[in-house]
Amino acid sequence: MFYAPRTIAFLTELIHPPAQPDPALIQRVHNDLFQTREPAYKSFTVTPAGAVLSNPVTRPGAVSAASFTADRMQFREELSSLTVDAFAAQVRDLCERVTALAKTQVFTAQQVTIHTLINPRHFRDAREFLRGGMFGFDRETEDFGRDPHLLGLRLVFPPSEGQPNAHALRVESYNDDVRSLFIENQASFPPILVARGLDVVADNIHAAYDFLVERALTFVSRFDTRQEA
Repeated sequence: MFYAPRTIAFLTELIHPPAQPDPALIQRVHNDLFQTREPAYKSFTVTPAGAVLSNPVTRPGAVSAASFTADRMQFREELSSLTVDAFAAQVRDLCERVTALAKTQVFTAQQVTIHTLINPRHFRDAREFLRGGMFGFDRETEDFGRDPHLLGLRLVFPPSEGQPNAHALRVESYNDDVRSLFIENQASFPPILVARGLDVVADNIHAAYDFLVERALTFVSRFDTRQEA
């Protein structure tokens, strides 16, 4: 494939049966992390929806936070330096600590969203790659009387026998950089029984990432070929 994917966002939500948020429980986890090692998150705050752990950011649009509300744990890393391995390990560690105190027995679903950018090899403009290389458009978009500023494709892969995971894939041009192709995978995973261990939480993050950088980029590469003059 010869791409160098630049992942710009990781997001996972672990959904559980509704329960009254307990900020004191999250504060205890946060304090324990400070006493044992360098914590994953520097700050602890309480919002009307629940407790939030976060890191200070300086880059516009960046987010590094974990929130614990009535029906879910949400972990977000946008425009941060975390790798998929570090993000998956961080999520699993926090989940294990929180569920042990909260006595959570089941997560009814896990959702994982990955955002990645790549540069097509044979096109300087990702819009031209999509328009001509992938879609095979010639002058069809003239029907609209104007050129589209963004182009994209959406593919949905529902669960099937032997493959209980779902994936919703978006391949689009990127508003902030015409050279970059934006690829998103929104993956959904079946219920998780906490008593069986939470390694699966990290495994699901890796599975969503692998679907994007292996299967989706292989698909994209089939259209990224040298164009005849």
